[in-house]
Amino acid sequence: MTSNASRRGFLISASALLATLAAAPAVALTESAARQLVDTVVSEINGIIGSGKSDAAILRDLEKTFARYADVQIMAQYALGADGRAASAAQKRAFNDAFAGYITRKYGKRFRDFIGGRIEVQSARAIKAGYEIKTLAYLRGQSPFDVTFHVSDKSGRDQFFNVYIEGVNLLLTERTEIGAMLDKRGGNIDLLTQDLNKAG
Repeated sequence: MTSNASRRGFLISASALLATLAAAPAVALTESAARQLVDTVVSEINGIIGSGKSDAAILRDLEKTFARYADVQIMAQYALGADGRAASAAQKRAFNDAFAGYITRKYGKRFRDFIGGRIEVQSARAIKAGYEIKTLAYLRGQSPFDVTFHVSDKSGRDQFFNVYIEGVNLLLTERTEIGAMLDKRGGNIDLLTQDLNKAG
């Protein structure tokens, strides 16, 4: 595996941890709680990818981790953007459910590129939307690089709402990809939803 391929795999994988888009400051979230969340997720991911299990078992474990720490429903709404405002309530529910399955399958598989690596938490600081947790990621055969998690409790519990990998906004990247998929289907959300149920 090339260095660029490994890093790209991690960039895509990390966006599975994104999970929520917070629009207002957190109230109850503390720096300690935000850091503990990142510590917990990082520990689980490191444990899963280093478990020696089969790819299928690793994928199942990662999907469970995503379900616990990622608000993929909010991420789905952000991914649809303006197109989501024209959708009916039933269409939004169907898309959100399809997106949840799609994102966990898609990014869970990409974590295979990270096997043998690790993430280490470095620091934490308050930001307008919650807390910024800086980490250092290590992939085999590469120099370590910065991974920054943004954490909020706006959804009712502590969750990620964005991740930056060396300045790359992964939540925005996912929105761009979903937008391109929708454009290819002539803006048909129902068709996109059907295809997302099969993709990943």
